[in-house]
Amino acid sequence: MSAEVLRAPGSSAPGQWFARAVLRNGPLGGLIALVVVMAVLSRDFLNGQNLLNVGVQASVTAILAFGVTFVIVSAGIDLSVGSVAALSATVVAWCATKEGLPVWLSVLLGLAVGAAAGLVSGALVAYGRLPAFIATLAMLSVGRGLALVISGGSPIAFPSALGGLGGTLGGWLPVPVLVLAATGALAALVLARTYTGRAMFAIGGNEEAARLSGIDVRRRKLVIYALSGLFAAVAGIVLAARLTSAQPQAAVGYELDAIAAVVIGGASLSGGSGKASGTLIGALILAVLRNGLNLLSVSAFWQQVATGLVIALAVLLDTLRRRSAR
Repeated sequence: MSAEVLRAPGSSAPGQWFARAVLRNGPLGGLIALVVVMAVLSRDFLNGQNLLNVGVQASVTAILAFGVTFVIVSAGIDLSVGSVAALSATVVAWCATKEGLPVWLSVLLGLAVGAAAGLVSGALVAYGRLPAFIATLAMLSVGRGLALVISGGSPIAFPSALGGLGGTLGGWLPVPVLVLAATGALAALVLARTYTGRAMFAIGGNEEAARLSGIDVRRRKLVIYALSGLFAAVAGIVLAARLTSAQPQAAVGYELDAIAAVVIGGASLSGGSGKASGTLIGALILAVLRNGLNLLSVSAFWQQVATGLVIALAVLLDTLRRRSAR
């Protein structure tokens, strides 16, 4: 009797089953495959210290990306997070170092600046009816310009009291990884357990339907972009602590890495889908790829090419997954 006859009705060929499994678990499977490949190509990759370095390298991008996840789930985009991160860190350093304010107050002001920048972007989108791309592109320029104005174009020494954010706990566990874990848990909680999180998915799925169901879409957008700015501020503070100074030109291009991490993690740019865990996997994929290529002494130019190919592949898998679902 042939294999086709023996196969149960409704079952699929092994190749089709594998293809569906890849589409359903693409980001995680991609991360595992990438780790295996890098471990084979470089003996130093699975070294404990190197793996911690991967976590540190992924931390700032992931924290930024958690905030961007909120925006993309709601079918928006935020190009300003890199500039907002630099601006927030500059405000913290300027307040504490130049103005002599208490460190805790300086940090609160830095976080408030990040949230306020996001709030302005949200207002331009929700009430000004500007496309999110244009509104956040404007904030990208404004945020970077303000950081340069406040700092005079020069780095400002970061408060020593915050230096621990860029160091290690117990001499081995990087604090940025702990901040990454805390912000990831918060992002997951917001998405899964809050009214705002549910509104994000509703708005991203169908904004008009969300409005007709009673959701105040404009007010929710304010909250969504403010959260993105707040997460950007946290990322900026962590980055400045690692660099031991607030640099007005820091985090240039990080917004693209953040968006890439969200998309690689399985979120759709058309909105309505996305998870904090997927975003974390996306950020880890980027960090593993760059770390592994550095260990293999691959040119930084080719690393850019590889990153672009990974992003294109992630979007292609998202398209195939949606076709498969339909």
